[in-house]
Amino acid sequence: MIEEKLAQLEHKIGYCFRDKHLLRQALTHSSYANEQKINKFDDYERLEFLGDAVLELVSSDCIFRENPDMPEGKMTKYRSSIVCEPALAFCARQIGLEKYMLLGKGEETTGGRGRDSIISDVMEATIGAIYLDSGMEEARAFIQRFVLSDLEHKQLFYDAKTILQEEVQKENKGTLHYELVREEGPEHDKTFLVEAMVGDVKVGTGTGHSKKAAEQQAAYEALVTQNVELH
Repeated sequence: MIEEKLAQLEHKIGYCFRDKHLLRQALTHSSYANEQKINKFDDYERLEFLGDAVLELVSSDCIFRENPDMPEGKMTKYRSSIVCEPALAFCARQIGLEKYMLLGKGEETTGGRGRDSIISDVMEATIGAIYLDSGMEEARAFIQRFVLSDLEHKQLFYDAKTILQEEVQKENKGTLHYELVREEGPEHDKTFLVEAMVGDVKVGTGTGHSKKAAEQQAAYEALVTQNVELH
């Protein structure tokens, strides 16, 4: 069963591991590893450490080469926005990586599969695993395809709340605020529905496993549908 899931993930990412143990380790949370009393598995933490360094180098190289006039301070902020926890979790969910994670029963029941911190760690661990399995070029290809692609669109999503706030202030349209419409699901796996409001006018709707994520989605919808005019 697990082998089938690993094969599915390899097909999704377009990379076949020579050492399947590396992929399994990248997907294994410490809670799952600790539950294996007889046949204990390694968890992703060491691979995450390595993947974080590889990701920082590749993203820094990309930003440096593609933005020849960008000063150091702005490059640093740009890189931080690309590789921060919510951004990596967003990229991982586009692959569906969270579906393949191996979690212990306790972590599963408390909503670990929807937690940005875990999903982003597994993304970095996967990068580390590919690097160990085949080297820098394959790791770079994975990062280019799943992290550094369509950056303009992703940047708008990552910074949606800030950009929306600036646009509202620029147009002097009223006060931007977010209203929680409802929350659904069990305590450990809630889904929040939030509306972005400018004064009394709804400009966007978003859902997420946290209020913050739902607000980000609502702000993004307001921007891409141009319910708040962009200049």
